[in-house]
Amino acid sequence: MKSFRHRLLTTLLVWIGMMLTGLFIVVLQLMPIYENAEDKSDIWLILLVTFAVALLFSAIIGSRIIEVNIKPIENATETAMELLKGNYRARASESNAQGSVELSRTINVLARNLQEITAVRVMEQERLKTLIENMGSALIMIDRQGAVSLVNKPFLEEFDLAPEAVMGKFYKEIQVPYEVEDFIENVFMTETHSRAQIEFVSGLKIKNLNIYGAPVIGEHQRWLGIVIVFHDITELKRLEQIRKDFVANVSHELRTPVTSIKGFSETLLDGAYEDTETLLTFLGIIHTESNRLEMLINDLLDLSKVEQSGFEVNAQPTDMKAVIKRAVEMIQPKINEKSIQLNLEIKPVTVLGDYNRLIQVIMNLLINAVTYSTNHTEITIRLFVKDDQAVIQVEDQGIGIESSEIGRLFERFYRVDRARSRNSGGTGLGLSIVKHLIEAHHGKVEVDSTVGVGTTFTIHLPLAS
Repeated sequence: MKSFRHRLLTTLLVWIGMMLTGLFIVVLQLMPIYENAEDKSDIWLILLVTFAVALLFSAIIGSRIIEVNIKPIENATETAMELLKGNYRARASESNAQGSVELSRTINVLARNLQEITAVRVMEQERLKTLIENMGSALIMIDRQGAVSLVNKPFLEEFDLAPEAVMGKFYKEIQVPYEVEDFIENVFMTETHSRAQIEFVSGLKIKNLNIYGAPVIGEHQRWLGIVIVFHDITELKRLEQIRKDFVANVSHELRTPVTSIKGFSETLLDGAYEDTETLLTFLGIIHTESNRLEMLINDLLDLSKVEQSGFEVNAQPTDMKAVIKRAVEMIQPKINEKSIQLNLEIKPVTVLGDYNRLIQVIMNLLINAVTYSTNHTEITIRLFVKDDQAVIQVEDQGIGIESSEIGRLFERFYRVDRARSRNSGGTGLGLSIVKHLIEAHHGKVEVDSTVGVGTTFTIHLPLAS
């Protein structure tokens, strides 16, 4: 730029010098005439015209110089101002002027580089935003002043918050459980990594979160704030508890018949076998407990099989009416023991299902109905078609189920009335097997119950095409 300015200034000075020199020569040439002339007005007119012509010529030359050299400079300056405003699409016109061509090209290269850098930055920001929004875990970032600078959608959904109630707010002002607030405050005050598991009540549910907090460090080890990530482990905790309950229940259910068999057999070996009446009684108990143990093992094997990934039933057109009648025949002795009246309201319906597995489903529902029904009550089985699906209902007049317990009804070993079901020889696995078998048929099972009135199980199955 300095060399260009020097060249421009030199050019102007040369033209001015040439113009003054020309005028000086003209004056020298006219001086003798001027001294001898009587009327000097013509001489002044000539000088004036000469000066005007020289001035006009200088203006033309100067204008040309400005157009060739100054205009590109101004254009480059305007382009630089646009770049300063963030308009990286601006470009300087590249003229042939020797002094400005290099400047224009340099500015255009700079503009292209800035545009590419901006495009890359925008793309990276979009990728980061997409990653944060879809990472599956809740995230919140807090700056060094304690204000929330970033949250993602899972965080807002986890704590049922609106963006305007969080962004820019002090972290103690946002409505989160106090356990979460204490953790955030601890990370913010100590500026250290921290990890914890917390449990809190959200509405009617208990939630478990695994929280990880860390400071955000910038250049030159400058502390910029903290970031907190939340992993929802509620389902993992529930599954872990189910596993623990399953192991405890299996151990208990196996221990009861084994203890009975062992105790009565030891008593017989100690001499009780000599009393025929005692011998027959104890053998009957041992036989009953052996049957109970066998039934438990069979149910466990069935449940293990139907819970396996990829389990499929042998689905084919099946007469559901025949399935129900066959299941009733097998459960009839238990129904007669309690003098229960069985009502059948069934119509011919063909479903797409496994004959033997569907018999198992209906038997388990009937056993459950008989178990929780008192003597001289009624059980009704209905079969009909609704909305292009087969509907099977098993309705009893038993003790009913509390609404808070319906959600756990299909858990393994869960019993509404433990004493009654155990005395009846039930394993607590029947309804869990029903649920998995119906889902394997691409159907669904629903429960409607009123305490003291009774319970209705409704099954929806696909019709055979």
